Amino acid sequence: MVSLSSSAYQLLFCLLVLVFTPFPSHSADPDPLQDICVADLNATFSVNGYPCKPISQSFPGLNTLGISMARADLSVGGLVPPHTHPRASETVVVINGEVLVGLVTTDNVYYSKVLTAGQMFAIPRGLVHFQLNVGQEKALILVAFNSQLPGITLVPTSLFGTTPSIPNQVLTKAFQVGDDVINEIKSKFGA
Repeated sequence: MVSLSSSAYQLLFCLLVLVFTPFPSHSADPDPLQDICVADLNATFSVNGYPCKPISQSFPGLNTLGISMARADLSVGGLVPPHTHPRASETVVVINGEVLVGLVTTDNVYYSKVLTAGQMFAIPRGLVHFQLNVGQEKALILVAFNSQLPGITLVPTSLFGTTPSIPNQVLTKAFQVGDDVINEIKSKFGA
């Protein structure tokens, strides 16, 4: 019979811990496997996004490049409501107009700035933020994300427009208001 010393047991234990400890994952999108991938939006969406169209079919797009962009036209007083992007940081560039951009940190500190044409604002991944046109004309903003699929969680809809509905008891305690206030808000979201 073979006898192991305590140092051999310690070494074996350390090796087992290393083998069964998951390596840290990187939160960025994976590197693309091909140069150009135009998304086939009519195909079935999978975990990795949309499959690629044949290259000859369309102008190259951003699919699989780990980035995405959006354009938002805001009427006077128009609002992109408070929301988060669970998988991406965001940059906002104002092309035209005056836009109040605000975010709330995880320490509940509110930061904001009124941006005008040519100015930019960065929003770290997962933070609640919004954009509001505070100017006297239509505003145009371009938004870029460091993910091909940043995801979006609209805060008001997530709280008051879910199916099934979040129990009033949870919302009345969270907001320290009565059922009548919660029911009034829910009615505006069709809940």
